[in-house]
Order: sequence, then structure tokens, then C-alpha cells
Amino acid sequence: MRTCIAMFVAILFLSGCKQANQGLPSGKWIDLSHSFSEKAIYWPTAKSFELEVVSAQHTEGGYYYAANNFSAAEHGGTHLDAPIHFYEGRWTSDQIPVDRLIGAAIVIDASEKGLADRDFQFGEQDFLDWEANHGRIPDDSIVLLKFGYAQYWPDRLKYLGTDKTGEEAVAELHFPALHPDGAKWLVANRKIKAIGLDTPSIDYGQSKTFESHQILFKENIPAFENVANLDQLPATGAHVFALPMKIEGGSGGPLRIVALVPDQQ
Repeated sequence: MRTCIAMFVAILFLSGCKQANQGLPSGKWIDLSHSFSEKAIYWPTAKSFELEVVSAQHTEGGYYYAANNFSAAEHGGTHLDAPIHFYEGRWTSDQIPVDRLIGAAIVIDASEKGLADRDFQFGEQDFLDWEANHGRIPDDSIVLLKFGYAQYWPDRLKYLGTDKTGEEAVAELHFPALHPDGAKWLVANRKIKAIGLDTPSIDYGQSKTFESHQILFKENIPAFENVANLDQLPATGAHVFALPMKIEGGSGGPLRIVALVPDQQ
């Protein structure tokens, strides 16, 4: 029984583990999620996070009892974009296989370009440049693009390019993301499990057609947006665990994403 449990844990949490009795390697856990609160950044037209305190008191029974209600849009804070979000007939949040959300990560540092140009889009040549220094992107990787924008959280003006809300704010969005040509190159030439980044969207702020979403989601490649603390991860070697709220039929949802960086890194 213990062997079965150990094997399950190893397979689920470490795709690179070959022997179940090895367990998890020693290392450092990095939380890649921003906390959900009224300060969390949501798309300007989306319903922001709200927390309603139901109870926070000592009861007549002599014990303390805390409970809350919360409400929010699917897409805000650190969250999952399920493929159905921009491509009909693809996976909903609850349909994404767990093994597509867990795996070895590569982290591509594009912060120099992203911080210098709020409208920068990471393209095919940028991927090739990274591979020239780090080697080919391994099959079944989770690709994480670091633009350096997590440092601005939760300042909406610095993070989004505008502190307005509603439809009028959409035209003023300026932040870097993945170029459609980069998305096309990935799906045509590399086999990845998922992609994430530390800005609000896989498409840059001024996008009107969300092509990168469409290209990736057609191939059932989920996305993680508003990821935190990518500056604490190495370019290669970390393992990512991205477990979203399992919303039946959902187009996305709140995400708790963490990474394990083994000691040898």
C-alpha cells in the first residue's frame, strides 16, 4: 500500500522521478501566485474579487468560527485560461488533464525588452535566441515568459498601463506578451504542455483579435496569466505545479501555481 502511494505521489508531482521511493527531492518551494483580494488586478471589464465576511467571532459554543463568501470573474488575479476561452470545442477548465498542468519548466527572461517597451511581443527569433544559449526547449515543458511586470503588482497603472476600468480602459492597455508568430512557431516546432507569463494576457495589451490565444488554444495548450515571482526561478530545472479551481464547463479560473527548485539548481 505504501509503495502504491509513493508511486502515485512521484508520478503526480515529479515527472522526472524514475523510482517511486525517491520521493520529492530536497529543494526550495516558490509560490508563483498573487493573493486574491480586493487589490488583485482583473481585466478592466471583468468583475473584481470581492470577499464578504460571514463570520469572524467566538460563538456561543465556546469556539472561534471564521467563514467568508467570495465572488469574482474567472479571469483575474493569477489564473488559468482554458483552451475553450478562445476556441470552440476545446478543453474547459475541468477537462484539462492534470498531467498537462504539472511538469518541468523553462523560464525565459524577456524583462529587458518588456520593461523597455510596454508593447513588446515575444516572437520566434526570441525563442531561437534563448535556445542558442540554453538548448532546445524539451518536449512536454511548461514555458514561462518573464517580462518583469510582477514587480508592479498590484499597481494597476504600472501593471496594465491604465488605472481606468470599464470599456474605455481597454484601449489604454499596454503590456508585453507573446507575439502570434511566436505562438505559431511553438505549436509547429515544439511540444509544450502549457505556457504562462507575468502579465495580464498571452496577447499584448493593444491586441484586438487575440491571435496568440487562438493559436495556442486550438492545440489545447492552456495558459497561466498574472504569474508571480518568476525572478526566483532558474532558466531550467524547476518543476511547476499549476492547479486551478476545477470549474465544470469553465473558461478559466483562479490558479494556485507553485514551483519546486531542486537544491542542485
